[in-house]
Amino acid sequence: MGAGGVDERDGRPWEHAVTRSEQERFWSFVVKGPDPDDCWFWTGAISDDGYGRFWVKRGTGQLAVRPQRYAYELATGEPLPSSTLLLHSCDIPICVHASADLEVSHVAPGTHRENMLDRAQRGRYRNRATLRLGDLPRQVRVQRSLDLRTVIVEHGWEPELISAALLGVELTHPRLF
Repeated sequence: MGAGGVDERDGRPWEHAVTRSEQERFWSFVVKGPDPDDCWFWTGAISDDGYGRFWVKRGTGQLAVRPQRYAYELATGEPLPSSTLLLHSCDIPICVHASADLEVSHVAPGTHRENMLDRAQRGRYRNRATLRLGDLPRQVRVQRSLDLRTVIVEHGWEPELISAALLGVELTHPRLF
């Protein structure tokens, strides 16, 4: 199967034949929920922005790609230009649930402008004049991605633990219900 993409460092396109072992390695880092509309969580490397990183060999070197882009390109068979972003409908940075059917997919292609509008509409925007509850400092977002990955790796698909990690609730805190 052929696939393409864009080098995130310089924006130049790369073409390659995706090897079976590369795909197997990719999917070994993905945990899918039991229901068709559940997230597919990335359990590999997470960068300092809270999004995943997947290393692939290209030419004589390696390239870090975002797992959701890799999954989307695998699902659609189409490379994404560097100017195209993937917007998360689930708002979970380590979700890689990609499908050619946008009704099912948790990620959809969009522009920078569309991403900024989506961010504002979902209350994930802060400036000097506004402070929204949904807006989290970068460090908190990164920590939630790391905590969620830890829960998935250590416990598998456990909805209560996943919810706690997404909400930033310590698992040792007493529960009211």
